[in-house]
Amino acid sequence: MSAPYNQFSLPLAHKQDITICTYFKAHLAPSQEITLFEGDKSLMGFFRILKAALAEKEYDVIHTHTPHVGFLYLVAIIIYGKSTAPTVYTVHDSYQNYKLRNKLLLIPVFAFFQRVVCCGKASFESFPAFFKWLAGDRLCFVQNGLDIARADRIIGKNRGSFQKGDFTVVAISRLVKIKNLFTVLKAFQQSNDQASRLVFIGDGPLRDLLMTKSKESGLGKRIELTGLIPRDKVYEYLAQADLFISASRGEGLPIAVLEAMACRCPVLLSDIAPHREIVDGADFIPLVHPDDIVGFAQEIKRFRQMSPSQRAEIGEKCRELVEEGFSLTAMHKGYEEVYAQMLGKH
Repeated sequence: MSAPYNQFSLPLAHKQDITICTYFKAHLAPSQEITLFEGDKSLMGFFRILKAALAEKEYDVIHTHTPHVGFLYLVAIIIYGKSTAPTVYTVHDSYQNYKLRNKLLLIPVFAFFQRVVCCGKASFESFPAFFKWLAGDRLCFVQNGLDIARADRIIGKNRGSFQKGDFTVVAISRLVKIKNLFTVLKAFQQSNDQASRLVFIGDGPLRDLLMTKSKESGLGKRIELTGLIPRDKVYEYLAQADLFISASRGEGLPIAVLEAMACRCPVLLSDIAPHREIVDGADFIPLVHPDDIVGFAQEIKRFRQMSPSQRAEIGEKCRELVEEGFSLTAMHKGYEEVYAQMLGKH
């Protein structure tokens, strides 16, 4: 379900020889073109499969994507002997969003990985001077991108089965505190017209509480929690939705927002730096302070009162914005340049 798989691995599986090594068990079976070494949620299990992966073949690049995996890789090469492959670490969030544990784990990652790449300018600028000093000229940013062609394939394949019904608002995220989900719930409740629907896509520690609050809201079956679903199914929900909403207090450069825009779904976003990086002054995407429940409710009402053709026009503008600035092709080109620089020096 993650960006390391959907943005970095799956689209390139026919071009690159990719091996994935995971700490946790995978939710889905990967493409047959990708080699998987799957952990069992334990330290010993991860070190065991990492050792097996490193012994399997020589790699041109070792690319890690989470603080704990980056740190554990550094520990592993101390135990098993240093790998000759260049190392890249991608920062998928902004500094303030990391737990203290992960901030500490990032210190050796910034110090010893040969390239540290932030997922966007906002993520890059969020890091304190200490981290920028620690990484020096090894630190850069490449904006996240979206596999637009994949979204189009899924939507095109299912277009005949799509049926527009009640006004539907979709929120996609991990169900964690920083995503500010209860603001979304309260804003939807305040904008209530007895017909609209709100769909939460994702899973996390707040799932049970969100279900409880949803029942207490009196909105009944008009609120749906899907849990984790395949990415292709996410595109189907977005293609049928009338509005995507994120009241998040912190992001890296959010893929879910780009997915909604690529699916021509209008978006309503919190006023935070990563969202401003996407919007880049576009007046058809409203930005609301994360604490402004009334503001979110008013915007939901405004979108609901629009005609379908007005929402479709905004959706087309959202699509154009993604095509111009956040394509997967542009992201892959950025990483190809990073790899090429490293391999040239290597």
